[in-house]
Order: sequence, then C-alpha cells, then structure tokens
Amino acid sequence: MAEVEARTTVYCGVCSFPPEYCEFGASIKRCQEWLQQNQPEMYQKLHGGDGTSAATESTLSLEKQQKIESDLQKLQLKQEQKEERELQKKLNSKVIIKRIERNKRKHIISITGLEVFEIDMKKLAKTFASKFATGASVGKTADKKEEILVQGDVSDEAKVYIEKLLQDKGLDEVKVEQIDDKKKKKAAEGAVKK
Repeated sequence: MAEVEARTTVYCGVCSFPPEYCEFGASIKRCQEWLQQNQPEMYQKLHGGDGTSAATESTLSLEKQQKIESDLQKLQLKQEQKEERELQKKLNSKVIIKRIERNKRKHIISITGLEVFEIDMKKLAKTFASKFATGASVGKTADKKEEILVQGDVSDEAKVYIEKLLQDKGLDEVKVEQIDDKKKKKAAEGAVKK
C-alpha cells in the first residue's frame, strides 16, 4: 500500500485566494508583488518573470493586453478608493456611551456607534455581562441602529474596555464619548401649591 503524501497549499497574503486564482480578484498587481516577494519559484512558474502569464501572452494581441491592464488598474483603483472611504468612515464615527438615570440611584448605560467597526454586538454584550457582573443586552434605537444596554453605572469601565478594543483593531483615533442623561425634575416639585 502506497503512503499518502500531504500537500501544502499556498494562499495569497493579499486576497487569500490560491495564487493561480488571484487574477479573479480586485488587487492583481498587489497579489503579484506579494507572490514575487514571498514565493519567487511559484511567481516564475505562473507569470514567467515579467508579470504576465506565458500562456496568455502568446494568445492575446498587444491591444487586448493593454485593455486588460487598463481595466485591471481601474478596478484596483476603485477597490483602493472603497477601502479608503471605509477607513475614513470608521475614523470619523464616534462611539457614544450614554448614562441614563432610571430612578434615584439606579442607572443603565447605552452604548451606540459600534456597528460601523464590525464588532459582534451580542458577543460584546455577553463580555460586559460577565466582566461587570451585571445584565447586558442588545436592542435597537429609535433610528434602527443596534445598541448595547448594560445595567448599572459602569460607563467609565466600559469606555476603557471599548477604547482598548478599538486600539486592537488599529483605530486609535476613534472618539469614545460619554454623555450623562438625567431625568428632568418635575416643575411641580419645587413650586408651592396655591
């Protein structure tokens, strides 16, 4: 009986496809650069050293190659612009931690603005519940955005935790803002009855 040999598959560090399929992604040039730096033998085998596949070079005319190159450059530029817009959107957003007074000494905090950063809200609510030994849930705000509601006055601790979470994602410049939302006293309380 023949011994079975394990195969190793190389995946692109840019698009995560196998290098043979990088041409179907949006970042072909960056994929080729990555392959040339990290897997030079495979780069030679696939691209013949000059960046174009040996098989396609012989079958495509020069005009078609130029058109393909320009289309790829446009596609790559669009992809880079999209990534830049998403990054700017993340950096311009802010996380709001609102401390809401329920009655005299009971508080609840509402955390909004995290959905932009692709954070699993339910998982974070569970983390808060176990970390602060309190109740936490995910709800919807009036404008249909997700918010985390945590019982108790743990706004300072939650702010520190969220700032560290955003730092781990490389988003140091995102603002985490605390707001105190107190109930308004009734006008009749301070007035003398007539």
